[in-house]
Amino acid sequence: MQVQSQNKSFTKGLQVLKEVMATNKPITANILCQKLGIDKSTMSRLVTTLMSEDFIEYKDNTKEIILSDIVSKIVNKDDRDKIIEKTSALLDEIFYLTNECAYIGILDNNSTLYLNQIDKSNRVLKTRNSVGLHSPLHSSAFGKVLIAFSSEVNLDNLELTKFTSNTITSVSKLNKEIDLIKERGYAIGSEEHEFGLKSVAVPYFNKKNQFIGTVGISGLSVRLEEETLHKYGQEIFKLVNSRA
Repeated sequence: MQVQSQNKSFTKGLQVLKEVMATNKPITANILCQKLGIDKSTMSRLVTTLMSEDFIEYKDNTKEIILSDIVSKIVNKDDRDKIIEKTSALLDEIFYLTNECAYIGILDNNSTLYLNQIDKSNRVLKTRNSVGLHSPLHSSAFGKVLIAFSSEVNLDNLELTKFTSNTITSVSKLNKEIDLIKERGYAIGSEEHEFGLKSVAVPYFNKKNQFIGTVGISGLSVRLEEETLHKYGQEIFKLVNSRA
């Protein structure tokens, strides 16, 4: 009987952990009770046990439950590895379509995190390796796509630092740019973060039509004139949507 009781407690503990992970936002013990049909005293014991084992924690000084830093890092790494795996072939296609370095980027702490890049060209001078690096959202095509299609970005919370004379530093101007990106389906970065580099990017959705991140290219300005950027933007958009 004791073993059966322990198994039931273990199962309920896993149910709580799975619900916290699935919710993907802070949740209270009362809401967990309602969702899982577990009484308050049992939930209190489960939460205490999961916290003592560093699976979950309270957010700041509230009673809202979130995943612990350790679990979040494990989950995020697993999710990111899956994104890399699922988009590698797509990045290959984007490279062969444009002959420019192709990237996949996601939103991370109000910035663009580059997960992978593909450059199979024989050029002596290649785009630097940006995998694992972050860049500001407002100063590249990739970041502007993340602003346009993610529900987690608040423009008022962004620091619109000026990097070049082309950097957008006005919220109203950036809003207009975002509206245009939503309308045409792709974004262009024209030496807004660094002189000599341009980029074009499109949104990437999974098969459930959930926004995942952004894919596109970056290369030297001398190869990517305005007309070429728009052409590639349209072609990459069609390519990505043909695989959806």
